[in-house]
Amino acid sequence: MQLKHFSPKWLLAGVLFALPLYTQAAQQSLDNVIAIVNKDVVVQSELDRLMHKVQADAAEQRQTLPPYHQLHKQILDRLIEDSLILQLAERQGLRIGDSQLDQALASIAAEKRLSVADMQAKAEREGLTPAEFRETVRKEMMISEMRRNQLRQRINITDQEVKQLAKQISEQGNKGQRFHIEHILLSLSSDADRGEQQRVAEKARQLLQQLKKGADFHQMAVAESADSKALDGGDWGWMTIEEMPSLMAEAISGAHKDQFIGPLRSGAGLHIIHVKDMQGQQAIEMQEVNARHILLKTSVILSDEKAEQMLKGYLRDIQSGKASFAKLAEKYSDDTGSALKGGELGWANPEMYVPEFRDMTKNLPIGQLSQPFKTVHGWHIVQVEGRRNLANTPEALENRAYQLIYNRRFAEEAQTWIDELRDEAFIKFVDGSGQE
Repeated sequence: MQLKHFSPKWLLAGVLFALPLYTQAAQQSLDNVIAIVNKDVVVQSELDRLMHKVQADAAEQRQTLPPYHQLHKQILDRLIEDSLILQLAERQGLRIGDSQLDQALASIAAEKRLSVADMQAKAEREGLTPAEFRETVRKEMMISEMRRNQLRQRINITDQEVKQLAKQISEQGNKGQRFHIEHILLSLSSDADRGEQQRVAEKARQLLQQLKKGADFHQMAVAESADSKALDGGDWGWMTIEEMPSLMAEAISGAHKDQFIGPLRSGAGLHIIHVKDMQGQQAIEMQEVNARHILLKTSVILSDEKAEQMLKGYLRDIQSGKASFAKLAEKYSDDTGSALKGGELGWANPEMYVPEFRDMTKNLPIGQLSQPFKTVHGWHIVQVEGRRNLANTPEALENRAYQLIYNRRFAEEAQTWIDELRDEAFIKFVDGSGQE
């Protein structure tokens, strides 16, 4: 079993509330359809709700937004992309059960220093019933999980790449300068004709000129960018060179604060990059955890409910002294690699695990047994046996290098993947959306 997986920080579950809010199907039947997306539809209430959310967030943060018609287009594009991903999730049988949803809600609430009840109350003030709020979060979990699953299959990393980057990290003393990046992408297919290339290039030139004269980057990104971060004003947050997509990393090298870079051409289109801020060299903290687990994989025979109940039974047996963790793992765990070792996973950077498992190994007190929880691999119970700060060992440096390369490739592939989904889909704009 491959528990290991790297997920960019900008895709963590903590951003769920910046993503689209959905209404129930019963309400959708009363709405105007504004887009047909394969067998699904986007309705006016969905767009209105997300429009209200974006406008409220911008007002709270005192940020300007583009004209309504531009914001309308960006929000409709986001809803279409979410619909495509959710339809793919349905075809592949991806499900988020109630127990997994409850775990995610508790984790999000803890991160925001709120209770789940506080979050539900906030959602009610925004017009969502408790059931709609849960369904919204469930759908965003499915979108995130499907994106991770699909992109993971597209990313290949060689040992040579890992060793080369590990050597660079070692030579830099495990330190790296960080950059606060803003980004605008203007879509341009690789087979675009000369006229289209010239049109997009001229538009990029004009945007760059306006930005250099002081135009609001956030507003312009919301209005024009085809990047997945468009509704966030093109803000990619803080990154080291190693964490950036290759095109961006090469362009940023040697840049200074408040510099605009571009337009740069890639297979996705033309890019404009803004170095909003910089920080000097900063030590990169790395920690390893030594954990063990028992995994039960669900199937047509073993349901989620049954797997969870079985693990609760194992917990009772371990806590009462009736059975040892190691013996139960050897006998019952579906992770054959660790089962032979009594469930032992060995020392590893927790960032190498899928998000739910990563968070559990990061936060669980040493020696304490977790309650059953679900990941993409199945149902687990886990125990953290120890934590240690990483030394600059070859293994530690290679783990860090692998993670950085994965994050970079993930960012590079994300836009290409969604463009391919759109190219293969039937999308029809109706009811005055103005995009057909």
